[in-house]
Amino acid sequence: MNLRYTAGKAGSTRRLVRRLKLVLFLCTFSFLVNAQVITSPDKNLTMKFELKGNGVPTYQLTYKKKPVIKESKLGLELKDAASLAEGFTVAKTEQASVNNTWEPIVGEQKTIRNNYNELLVTLNQKEQKDRQILIRFRLFNDGLGFRYEFPEQKELNYFVIKEENTEFNLAGDHKIWWIPGDYDTNEYAYTTSKISEIPGLMKKATIDVHAQWPIKNTAVQTPSMMKSSDGIYINIHEAALINYPAMNLNVDPKTFKFSAHLTPDAMGNKGYVQTDFNTPWRTIVVSDDATDILESKLILNLNEPTKYKDVSWIKPVKYIGVWWEYFVANKSTWAYGKETNVKLTDDFTKLTPNGRHGATTENVKKHIDFAAKHGFDAVLVEGWNIGWEDWFGNWKEEVFDFVTPYPDFDVKGLQKYAADKGVKIMMHHETSASATNYERRLDDAFQFMKDNGYNSVKTGYVGKIIPRGEHHDSQWMVNHYIRVAEKAADYQIRVNSHEAVRPTGLHRTYPNWFAQESARGTEFEAMGGLAPEHATILPFTRLMGGPMDYTPGIFQTDLSYYNKDNNQRVNTTLVKQLAYYVTMYSPLQMAADMPENYERFPDAFQFIKDVAIDWDDTWVQEAEPGDYVTIARKAKGKNEWYVGGITDENARTATVRFDYLPKGKSYVATIYADASDASWNKNPQKYTIRKVLVNSKSVLKQPIAPGGGVAVSIKEGSKQDTKGLKKL
Repeated sequence: MNLRYTAGKAGSTRRLVRRLKLVLFLCTFSFLVNAQVITSPDKNLTMKFELKGNGVPTYQLTYKKKPVIKESKLGLELKDAASLAEGFTVAKTEQASVNNTWEPIVGEQKTIRNNYNELLVTLNQKEQKDRQILIRFRLFNDGLGFRYEFPEQKELNYFVIKEENTEFNLAGDHKIWWIPGDYDTNEYAYTTSKISEIPGLMKKATIDVHAQWPIKNTAVQTPSMMKSSDGIYINIHEAALINYPAMNLNVDPKTFKFSAHLTPDAMGNKGYVQTDFNTPWRTIVVSDDATDILESKLILNLNEPTKYKDVSWIKPVKYIGVWWEYFVANKSTWAYGKETNVKLTDDFTKLTPNGRHGATTENVKKHIDFAAKHGFDAVLVEGWNIGWEDWFGNWKEEVFDFVTPYPDFDVKGLQKYAADKGVKIMMHHETSASATNYERRLDDAFQFMKDNGYNSVKTGYVGKIIPRGEHHDSQWMVNHYIRVAEKAADYQIRVNSHEAVRPTGLHRTYPNWFAQESARGTEFEAMGGLAPEHATILPFTRLMGGPMDYTPGIFQTDLSYYNKDNNQRVNTTLVKQLAYYVTMYSPLQMAADMPENYERFPDAFQFIKDVAIDWDDTWVQEAEPGDYVTIARKAKGKNEWYVGGITDENARTATVRFDYLPKGKSYVATIYADASDASWNKNPQKYTIRKVLVNSKSVLKQPIAPGGGVAVSIKEGSKQDTKGLKKL
């Protein structure tokens, strides 16, 4: 045997093995640098970040080892500058964990837990003079939030966004509850379908809505709610939308891939950025239990705490209004005069009265009397100010001045009348979408409110936006809504915005921005109607971002009651309207019907008078999007609980538990239920009311009529109150 040859061969083998180990180490090190994994605190969710191919950032998300988001690209395309979507290397990664609590000023819970694991990835683009961006991921037990961060740097100080490349590559052809992508309105009815079916249904779904601007390619709006075939619920939205356009989602119906579609401005640009800067968070809420979706506080947790030093003036409001009468049988109008061509410089005392003006001193006094008698905080008055004669559809800039009343509306007299009865009048500022005019007049308008005892305002943006070419959801308008909230806070005024961009949890940062409409609400019951399932979808979509001024409480649901030629109806039972006060959270709740209708049903009206609008805790008891929702809540600072349950067009039995009640004690439960022969289209006003004793072990199995609901108030009772009551 040649020992020299054998030894040389062995040495060569050892060197080869060392080289292979080095290559393996370098590959493993490279993978570790380019791929990072974090899990949620409860270990159910796993998120992996990785650079792929030519330095393309990607992420993927699994829930209980099932794919939720398959490998999806991240990044942005810039206008007249190199892309921020590839050519990256990982410069640094950092991980952190947070577990704390905070208390909202008003809300669904007294205390909210903020618990997440975080990954912060710093990316460099060497070929672009070491431009740098950061991607911050926060993984909660209920989902994922991530955003792009741009530190101030020499090579990236100002840029224009052409498009955001964020993808959501879904794992299958999920069931989805959606409305068409649009730059100007979110007041569409919801469609339920498979993702693959969206293109074929888009034309039918894009119904005629005022000032709409549907996206030409196949797209849907957020919040977008989905359910996989194996029972995983997925909700995609955004949080902390500040100085950035709202996001729609492009839809690929073949691959089930969604991608960001930002709202452009008049130039077609998607956003103007000056570093340092953070984008809004992209949010994905995930669970195999639908109730977890509704209980998620992920979006709120991703918003910044308020910087307001004094928040003592921010309190919930329950109100009535001169409002619904404008929608039913043309009973009255916003406008005072018969003329249809007016200017703010005109002498409005010389207009010819149309005889049907709703916001008169006499009518408002009647509403103030009713509010005072039944314990309501405020009366909304629409149509009090000059300019309504030709406000609609003319794309006119100076329609309203927000300080000049019509001749038949006595500002000072009504201020004293309301104050003497302990009631506030709620201001209404319809801007007719002329944001430029509104901003010029904001200080005068809010000072007028302050001088005349108004502390809440309902704003409206009906029409095409001015500045012309902007959209309701563009970056300029997103900033406008925030400017209004900030300016209102200077005057200690609470804001309820209608026709504004959909909410993204900013009521935490701007807590006087109390509520928004931003969806198809009750007014559409008088304009074509809402499907019975509509209100079972909204909690999973529109309400994920924040409180909604849905304007519930319509008792007279058949509108032919006002005019036999009007065949329109509100597609609910009366009891379902009661349940909305629990299922549709808002610290600003309206009893939207006319006072005379409540006087016809005083026993049912009692629930609206009693129900709280600020809460210590909330329990979502059962839920399925598009089918049913049952929620229980504890009133803030009181031993009172309220339950609301609603269904779609199908009858069902709601299961109401009482395990949240203090143990060892009985309480009086007043149950408002649909009558056995009630339904949304037949006998909608038939209901029953009964009282029983309940405790923490009680369970109520309550039949609900088609399009119906159940409402329960639970209170401590005296011996007299409980005498003769049976246990449930």
